[in-house]
Amino acid sequence: MVQKEITKKTRVYATAAVLSAVLLVSMVYVFGAAPILFPDQAPSASGMRTFASMADIVNYLNTNAQGSNYVGGPLDNKFFGERASVPAPNPMTQGTFSDSSAVQETSGTGSKGYSTTNIQVSGVDEADTVKTDGNYIYTISSKQNNYYYYDAYSSGYSNTVYVLDADPQTPQVVSKITMDNNTQAAGLFLSTDGNKLVVVASKYQSYYGVLGIAEDSAPRIMPYYNSDVYTFLYVYDVSNKASPALTRNLTMSGSYFNSRMIGDNVYAVISQPAVVYNGLVTLPAVYDDQVSYKAAPTTIYYADMNDTSYSFTSFYGIDIANDFSAPTNMTVMMGGASTMYVSPDNIYITYPNWDNSAGSYTAIYRVSINGLDLSLQAQGSVPGNLLNQYSMDEYNGYFRVATNWYGQDSQMNNVYVLNTDLSVTGKLEGLAPNENLHAVRFMGDKCYLVTFQQIDPLFVIDLSQPTNPTVLGELKIPGYSDYLHPFDETHLIGVGKEAVVANEGNFAYYQGLKLALFDVGNVNNPVQLSYYGIGDRGTDSEALYEPKAFLFNKNNGLLVIPVSLAEVSESDRQTYGDSAYGQTVWQGAYVFTVTLDGFTLKGTVTHIDASLLNGQGQISSYSEYWNTQNQWITRSLYIGNTLYTISNSEVKLSSLSDLSEIATVNLA
Repeated sequence: MVQKEITKKTRVYATAAVLSAVLLVSMVYVFGAAPILFPDQAPSASGMRTFASMADIVNYLNTNAQGSNYVGGPLDNKFFGERASVPAPNPMTQGTFSDSSAVQETSGTGSKGYSTTNIQVSGVDEADTVKTDGNYIYTISSKQNNYYYYDAYSSGYSNTVYVLDADPQTPQVVSKITMDNNTQAAGLFLSTDGNKLVVVASKYQSYYGVLGIAEDSAPRIMPYYNSDVYTFLYVYDVSNKASPALTRNLTMSGSYFNSRMIGDNVYAVISQPAVVYNGLVTLPAVYDDQVSYKAAPTTIYYADMNDTSYSFTSFYGIDIANDFSAPTNMTVMMGGASTMYVSPDNIYITYPNWDNSAGSYTAIYRVSINGLDLSLQAQGSVPGNLLNQYSMDEYNGYFRVATNWYGQDSQMNNVYVLNTDLSVTGKLEGLAPNENLHAVRFMGDKCYLVTFQQIDPLFVIDLSQPTNPTVLGELKIPGYSDYLHPFDETHLIGVGKEAVVANEGNFAYYQGLKLALFDVGNVNNPVQLSYYGIGDRGTDSEALYEPKAFLFNKNNGLLVIPVSLAEVSESDRQTYGDSAYGQTVWQGAYVFTVTLDGFTLKGTVTHIDASLLNGQGQISSYSEYWNTQNQWITRSLYIGNTLYTISNSEVKLSSLSDLSEIATVNLA
């Protein structure tokens, strides 16, 4: 089949004079729908206010803001080649991680089943680099050819979406969508009928040698990088897989933060700094051809929180199945956007903060979902900071959160239950003093919580009485879990690290990867049924911090995770003992069969070129490991009896019966 390529053309600005003209609106368009307009007035929300004018916003920021801590969203750190996160005001704060959990099996055309994205909440899809409808695979390839991962300034950097025919008899690329080098892709959504593909990404315009000021003498959207950033949702009609057609483009100012899809409605959350420059503030905007539609100050919510830095967080809703429905939007000025949880009815946005007398705390905002109608409903806070989205859950009208609180000299873990007004109705405080929070999983009226300092306490917490959370049981074992996944209603799979208690202090040396199977059927006495260790200290897996890399299906007992395998040399072990750090010798996917009897390794799959491997199947030279970055497996899925492993360079098909290779599709 002839491969077709769809390329979005954009204007290239070559001189400083043109750059300073700041006509970026000519680079972005809205296709298909009537122009999106911000509302003139915002409805009232409990505990929230709206501004009266631009002067009101300027006065509020001049009075309350103490500079800007804004350094961008999760895509910005990839584009600019460094970690960009929303920092807490205290240096003791721990970083937050990403997202997702709960693989489903779906019946495709005919009787074959296939896996879907590992999501947290049933019915609430999450953007990912790979999607499938059981017949075709859609995957984003972000290639690097300069040996520096996520260095977007290299001419060898590229972002391409590939559409693959997944038939094991004739697997092939049937079309591709090429994005600009100044674009960083976030993920994909696929409509319920499989005919619409959504590409979510950010586009950047950097101004080298140009003073960092933009239209109306306001600062760049990313002043720290002297750059502007725009987030777009491209909607493609892929009913003809060989010829994707761009039918819609929603382009918004600001950095991509997060998104979800419920039915065919996509909800995107975008942020940009709220700073005063020359008496003005750059407000969120949506672009239609060469005209920008900016948010009116009277539509922007805010609350009197103890913040020292502010950003605009905008919520957008779009029906991807209907190219002519008008998108909806709402904007809140808050202290940041760090973590998001979405149920079928609500979006919760949180960010960490600090109070000199009370210590760390987390601000929470609740936005209700009614189709495309988004409405700010409540704002609240709880002591401590969240680990990731799995630290939050909505159940029977209550919002539950687990936090790690720290003050000047102490640390502890807590669980809070909040009502719809985000007022605390029940709490359990003081768990595992001076230990870090590593994993949280809410399942019905139970919460499973993992902390760690020297050993791994797994707590079983009863939430059946929202006013009185109670610890039912506790298991202490070596090592820890960073991610917990339900095996069934009474068993959990944990993915984490083994650990050895240090002799010289109150800590432990983490070692290789650890898979654990827990029986929590007896809530008063949880037990570890089995575990499987992989590699030495330095062994890693993307599944530790990105649950979308975790593939599990209970029906066939399939468990697949990507692994970077490290081994400690005998000489280093003798010299450094448990602190010895291994050298990475292999990268690929570990494929297990898991039952209540434990984990059985079926085999491994790698995309690393065989010419780089020695007789033991390991990378001959450590320096070569970093040269193989495009061959690192990051995702896996199955369709019928075929396992598909995905890297930036290829998609490999293997038989689930014996992992024998069926075919390889190069992503060139």
